[in-house]
Amino acid sequence: MLPAWALSLPVAYFTLGYLGNYYSSFTAIILIAALGQVVFGLSVYRLLGKAEKLYANHRWDFSLALALFAALTVFVVKMFETANRFPRLFDAKYMTLEAGQTLPFMIGCAIAFPSMLWAVGFFKQRKFSQSRLYQFLDEISAGVLIAAFFFAFYFIFASIFNQPVFDVDDIFFDTDGLLWRRRFATPDFQDYYWRSVHPFALLIIRPLVALLAFFLKGDKLAAAFTLTAFAGALCVFLAWYFVKQTAGNSLYALLIASLFGASAAYIIFGFLLETYIFLAAAMMIFLVLLLKDKPLVALIFTGALSFGITLTNFVQTAIAFIFIKRDFKQWVKYGVIVGALVVPLALLNNFIYPKSQPYFFDPSSFNAEAENTFAPSVPRALAIARVMALHSIVAPDPLILDEEIPFLKVWIFKAEPMRLSEYKTWSGKILAFVWLGLILLGEFLFLKNLKKQDPRFSPAFIVILIFNFLLHLKYGKDLFLYSANWTYAIVLFLALAWRELAERKWFQIVLLVFIGALLANNSRLILTMLSTSALHVK
Repeated sequence: MLPAWALSLPVAYFTLGYLGNYYSSFTAIILIAALGQVVFGLSVYRLLGKAEKLYANHRWDFSLALALFAALTVFVVKMFETANRFPRLFDAKYMTLEAGQTLPFMIGCAIAFPSMLWAVGFFKQRKFSQSRLYQFLDEISAGVLIAAFFFAFYFIFASIFNQPVFDVDDIFFDTDGLLWRRRFATPDFQDYYWRSVHPFALLIIRPLVALLAFFLKGDKLAAAFTLTAFAGALCVFLAWYFVKQTAGNSLYALLIASLFGASAAYIIFGFLLETYIFLAAAMMIFLVLLLKDKPLVALIFTGALSFGITLTNFVQTAIAFIFIKRDFKQWVKYGVIVGALVVPLALLNNFIYPKSQPYFFDPSSFNAEAENTFAPSVPRALAIARVMALHSIVAPDPLILDEEIPFLKVWIFKAEPMRLSEYKTWSGKILAFVWLGLILLGEFLFLKNLKKQDPRFSPAFIVILIFNFLLHLKYGKDLFLYSANWTYAIVLFLALAWRELAERKWFQIVLLVFIGALLANNSRLILTMLSTSALHVK
């Protein structure tokens, strides 16, 4: 219990450092510190118990898991230190205790230790460990832990790159940061581009922002930061859950989830305030619902959410549904019911948020997308393939563009005139070739085991990738902007293909080393974003 209490102190410290901006009274800090320390401490206590059993029974798995969590800890700490080097962009006081808050924090933490002892005894008496809730929480604890590391990272940079000081769109990878910050977190919710491709995104996301803001004394901007980071961490957790259920190997699931969260796509869109991380989260939820064979109503609800955030992403849910359900009547029900729901939901969206955007069923509303469309060509096709296969995982050295806006743009791809990022360092080139080798290995294993494996999810992922390739053959200024829409399919397809190697020690080491190198490489992209932005922020 004492090590659990001690190990949870840093988490409680930074949690209270953030919440202390809103609850600053002496009593409030004591209560939050005590409650947070009890929750975090009991969680760590249980994880230490599981680690002890793992050490006794599977020492190799224990060693690799410990090395993975150590690498993630170093990564989060180093990235916090990196952010702290840019005081114009990041104020560490936002996440640390102020001088007058240290004493009540210490009192709260002191109260927490005997409270933890009492809680363990209380739960044992009530046989809480035999309840369904406890067993579920115990089952997902490793996935929650890996997601928590990425949440900490995503939240740090969500609080930096979504600030109002970034007062124009298109700074990073053609994202509409200003637009969505205003639409999600301010009364000015109108889409000034007047596009209909997000039919009822406000109806889905603004209430979640408002709910979080309720606990943050009405600070909707901070709530939007938190929600974005949470959506990114949720994607990591769902990747872990999907692999754990399909492969049945806990260590392998942790490695794949870490690879997923460290990919260039999710390490960026896990914190940039846009719609793409919410699309990815909706799609990942949909896949898990299909995996667990949940009722049609849950799939319809999730499919409608995906349509509401960006209507083209409904196609991805339909592809997955068709390949996995393989029931014509179910296909028709799914399509008809979702189709019947989205029109009234779009009407409701514009009733609650008047004149927020045009209706998607008005054909003229798609004229606004004309500037994002380009003639298909062989060079563009090759660029899409490169962005999808390589840049979405291993970040290249980005393009730095000085044009139009009072910020240097950091992009991966520019459609017109066409320019594409490259790997300029030896480490980046080597890592890209290693990743290419892992892709080829996965393709070989997929073809080798084509007749043996469950022929549902893998073909669905392939068709989803083809759909995205064909869509962006014509659409998109910076193709990397859409990478969260396909990276999950790449990683999960490979996770299924690599399953026969999941328990091979040499392959586990390869994945672990690759993840460490990937974190180091992709952090360079964030450093570039920090250093270029700092030039324009006073």
